[in-house]
Amino acid sequence: MSFLASSGDGIGGGIIALYLIVFVVVVIGMWKVFQKAGEEGWKAIIPIYNMWTLLKIVGRPGWWIILFFIPIVNFIIWIIVANDVSKSYGKGVGFTVGLVLLSPIFICILGFGDAQYVGPQGQPAMAGTAGGTPPPPPPPPGGTPPPPPPPSA
Repeated sequence: MSFLASSGDGIGGGIIALYLIVFVVVVIGMWKVFQKAGEEGWKAIIPIYNMWTLLKIVGRPGWWIILFFIPIVNFIIWIIVANDVSKSYGKGVGFTVGLVLLSPIFICILGFGDAQYVGPQGQPAMAGTAGGTPPPPPPPPGGTPPPPPPPSA
């Protein structure tokens, strides 16, 4: 009878070891995702703070972290944030579905893959502006720009 009891302990220990391995790989993937966005990677290790940092990366307000503690609402917010993460790294809706259903795998794909951070929600980051005005439009192709409009009297 002791053989049966000990074999069950081995399975439980194996499951725990597998869980820890997956956890470590996902944290490393999240570390890389944060680094690609210009954040320090160590922020991926700290629970709650890592979600706050992710909200910052995708351009959502920090108070949204509270919404993750409300049942049912948290799932809807995760879908929105996952979509924002996809857009922030130049990916589409298909990648959002992957992030929602298979987060550990798709976080690692973002972290270790060739995805580049393009800005919050896919909008190019405005260098040197703190939420200020967007850069001016480029001049029209082929020639000189049109003259400015006459001054108002």
